[in-house]
Amino acid sequence: MGKPKPASATAAPRGHKRRPKRTRPSGKGGGPEPREEKRKRRELDGVGLAEEAPPPGSSLGKILSTESGAIGLEQSDEDDMEDEHTVPGDDETNDMINNKDDAFDEMEASCRIITNEEVNALLKQKCKFKWEVPAEDIPKSKWVGTGEKMEGAYVDLIGGVKGKLRDHWQNTLSDQLNSRLNFFSLCSSYRDIMHCNKKPFYLKGGSAVDSSTMDSYLMHALNHINRTREIVVKNDAKLRSDPSKDILDDNSFLDQGFTRPKVLFLLPLKSIARRVVKRLIQLSPLSQKDIIAKFEGKFGESDDEVEEQSNKPADFDLLFAGDTDDEFLFGIKYTKKSMNLFSNFYSSDIIVASPLALIKKINGVDDNGKEPAKERDFDFLSSIESWSHLYAVFEQLNQLPSKEHGTNVMRIRPWYLDQHARYYRQTILLSSYLTPEMNALFNGLCLNYEGKVKLVTEFKGVLSKIQFEAPQVYERFDASSITEVDDARFDHFCKKVYPKIQESDEDNIATRYITCKTLIRGAHHLIIYSLPGRKEFYPELVNMLSESENRKCTVFFSRLDLLKLERIVGTFAAQRLVSSDKSIFVFR
Repeated sequence: MGKPKPASATAAPRGHKRRPKRTRPSGKGGGPEPREEKRKRRELDGVGLAEEAPPPGSSLGKILSTESGAIGLEQSDEDDMEDEHTVPGDDETNDMINNKDDAFDEMEASCRIITNEEVNALLKQKCKFKWEVPAEDIPKSKWVGTGEKMEGAYVDLIGGVKGKLRDHWQNTLSDQLNSRLNFFSLCSSYRDIMHCNKKPFYLKGGSAVDSSTMDSYLMHALNHINRTREIVVKNDAKLRSDPSKDILDDNSFLDQGFTRPKVLFLLPLKSIARRVVKRLIQLSPLSQKDIIAKFEGKFGESDDEVEEQSNKPADFDLLFAGDTDDEFLFGIKYTKKSMNLFSNFYSSDIIVASPLALIKKINGVDDNGKEPAKERDFDFLSSIESWSHLYAVFEQLNQLPSKEHGTNVMRIRPWYLDQHARYYRQTILLSSYLTPEMNALFNGLCLNYEGKVKLVTEFKGVLSKIQFEAPQVYERFDASSITEVDDARFDHFCKKVYPKIQESDEDNIATRYITCKTLIRGAHHLIIYSLPGRKEFYPELVNMLSESENRKCTVFFSRLDLLKLERIVGTFAAQRLVSSDKSIFVFR
């Protein structure tokens, strides 16, 4: 998310200075840019976007022409203009105009204009985490980060959340509020965050932990939207009070992006999106009368009942009990008095989407899988300042829009015009386990100038959950890169393993078996071609040999499987497996 920060957040990191007034050289020597030229330049910056080529090598990529439109429109023009035509009372107006505008002062203190040299440094830097602090509420874990070191948890951050929002959270969460504040304060630092040891709701004891994390990032999103909207509303009030005011020389009026959407939630399944949005409704202080019923009427009613006689593992039933549809896309708009679901994308504050639906929207594919003749429409992603989950749409975020969408170009923040918006975007990645692909995304494409924070955990492994003694033989093969590891694994299997299977007099090497209730019966030699990403699967697989004699398990791995290995055999044992000169290891 782009800044402002909450009022009681710690002061801006050292070296962050108050944003100076922007001056550009005139065409004839140094000195401030003449007002008329400045006005023309901003008009050109804002209007001529589709004609301006990105800098060479920029990942902004192609600029596609688009057409305004949305899915599930339910809003009238009057509703879209509610904030603009709402006239504050006398006391509120005086407060807005005469007050020092604390919200903008906070944004000024935390949002400086980064230079081209700093941008080049961000692009070239190899992600080196230089400091660490304990993760107080996560066992055997620590936060490592770049940029200014975080001195432990922030204190009393809820005091910086204003008015109705703070009061509503205190009443709604009550005794649970404190458990939400650690991760909420981390989110409020506006750094990029990767939390990939989040206990999922479908595991035993995971529901409370998952709910706490979800509440924290939803609170952060609501606070960000509320403070950003407050700045815009106050500036609107000032301009209504003084219509002749020239805003060109006043940086406090630079309060907008190219489009309105500020937050993107990328979620895998419709059932999970339903949980997130329902909780978002509950954490919003606006009137909730009938809104959940209306949401379920439009989005689909909950069907999260677990089958009583299912023969599948409990975690599978809980995860897939609800709607497993992976195609959904809609907007949420906040006004002074209401929360509107399924709003027009360009008047929305939040976009909720699955990667599949968003990619189809970006590529201009209709519900039947065909590419319609109309223009492709994804300008609403240009001002996204936060998102939670995946890779597929990443490079489309913060591109230059192809046309205007009702934004006053005189009020666009300078980092948007400078094509630096992605360096101000906060990215929060949440997962129950880490993969090399997530690491590559976080290290290479999360470029927040504030820095980044990553959770590191020391794992004890799951070998203790094997219910019997059986040799588990780990064979290491060589792979030079992540792009070659699949071919190297297959080559190792074909040349080193399969010939032994053919020559063996063992009839039941996990190739002849009878399946019954997800169990493998009759096999006594289990060959694991590739370790599972989820550590819970490993003991389930090995324990399938419980009814066999002369049991044995063989596992193939490479040094590039370190992340999977440490979750299964433990962090220290995994380090030994990938660093040793030996290539075969046995666990019993």
